[in-house]
Amino acid sequence: MPRQDRDWFAHAMLALGVVLFALPVWLVLAGSTQDSDAIARGDLSLVPDLTNFSAYPKVLTQGTMGAPPVWHMLLVSLGMALCIAGGKIAISILSAYAVVFFRFPFRKIAFWSIFVTLMLPVEVRIMPTYSVMATFGLINSFTGLWVPLIASATATLLFRQVFVAIPDELVEAARMDGAGPLRFLKDIAIPVSGANIAALFVILFVYGWNQYLWPLLVATDPSLDTIVIGLVKMIGVETQTDWSAVMATAVMALLPPVAVVLLMQRWFVAGLTEGEK
Repeated sequence: MPRQDRDWFAHAMLALGVVLFALPVWLVLAGSTQDSDAIARGDLSLVPDLTNFSAYPKVLTQGTMGAPPVWHMLLVSLGMALCIAGGKIAISILSAYAVVFFRFPFRKIAFWSIFVTLMLPVEVRIMPTYSVMATFGLINSFTGLWVPLIASATATLLFRQVFVAIPDELVEAARMDGAGPLRFLKDIAIPVSGANIAALFVILFVYGWNQYLWPLLVATDPSLDTIVIGLVKMIGVETQTDWSAVMATAVMALLPPVAVVLLMQRWFVAGLTEGEK
């Protein structure tokens, strides 16, 4: 295939992908400015009504269909996503650092035990995890929303690969200069992992923001509803759903993860490309 034809095909596929991903978002944005009854009848217009944004302040301050105000659910989701992302990164850095730079019995067995957990999705261990949280009295608490989700075998593996690439000469030079384990971690290991930390933060923030099953099980208190749980509650009975409010809430739920991706795009791309080298 000639180069020009390949370029045209690639751009056509990219354009198709943009349309497929952007069209549902556009429909939600347009629906948030239209009458709920018209949406329920199937009369959803592709053109937003730029004079009608009344659904946004309504759901932001009042909520609907038994769901808390959106500002509160956004704060819960933001706190949970930040704790999950930060906790996963901190634990993964420390565990990978220990596996790579410390010589202790059964070191490889410990690493492979962590790696094997990649084959166990959250759904498989959901009941034992719930039992542990109940034993510690963390049901219906903010801590219970994020603590069970902060272990990450994937992030541990990624940081291990970064630390393994650090030259032995650098490790020996740091040791001769009197740098202890904590100083080596702070001054060398973490800085060389900066781009990977940024890339992982974006991925893990979105992962934490989109959590549904675990918050649904561990928190029945409405004050702990995340934005994803709140959206489901707002739908309620289909004939009574305020669709413009639901779509306005969905638009606001999209903003924080999109903002994180846009603000950290440069570091995110650098982390992914450096990880391939």
